[in-house]
Amino acid sequence: MAHEAQKSIARNSLLMRSLPDQHVDSLLSQAVWCKYERGETLFLQEEKAQAIHVMISGWVKLYRMAPTGAEAVVSVFTRGESFGEAVALRNMPYPVSAEAVSTCEVMHIPSRVLVSLMKEEPEIGISILASAFNHLHSLVAQLEQLKAQTGAQRVAEFLLGLCDAEDGACEVTLPYDKMLIAGRLGMKPESLSRAFSRLKSAGVTVKRNHAEIEDIDTLRDYAESDPAENWSKP
Repeated sequence: MAHEAQKSIARNSLLMRSLPDQHVDSLLSQAVWCKYERGETLFLQEEKAQAIHVMISGWVKLYRMAPTGAEAVVSVFTRGESFGEAVALRNMPYPVSAEAVSTCEVMHIPSRVLVSLMKEEPEIGISILASAFNHLHSLVAQLEQLKAQTGAQRVAEFLLGLCDAEDGACEVTLPYDKMLIAGRLGMKPESLSRAFSRLKSAGVTVKRNHAEIEDIDTLRDYAESDPAENWSKP
């Protein structure tokens, strides 16, 4: 049985925050709560989707395996985020695999439960659409970064997303290993190392799994500047 703190996180997720309390309570009571250790598989590509997943804590990556055996990281999810909505509701196979990249807790909502509630309360479909749109927006943003930003700018955006302040100095902890960060940003590990070196000029110092940012506004200006300017910098 989940604790109230876990249920509170689930209630505030994008998938559930707009639902009436009675429907949220019904979903929570029928959900399956699981804990995974780093490296554990949640599901594999081509498995039949039978649940929607809500992150309670930790990090999970979604990835695809190319015919060559190379791994392509599609997305990484953390607390309050959900995934698997579209395929679960359509009873389709997963187009990706999911793996815990840290110790994590995940709430699994059986798709049959959600479909049943949607028949009683069609407005639940709006929450599903909002969550699906959020995934689409995230993928479009990733594509834009790949097309319009240098590797160092993508790393700068990633670090800015970890900051808990709007300005001034900040120190952030890298949430998972650098190989996964590189994969998420569409880079090779050696390119990530070069990107960190380039960010020294923007006031960023990386030590193991910590990054010290001298000034958030300076780093933001770097991330938003003309890529041609950054390509020419040493």
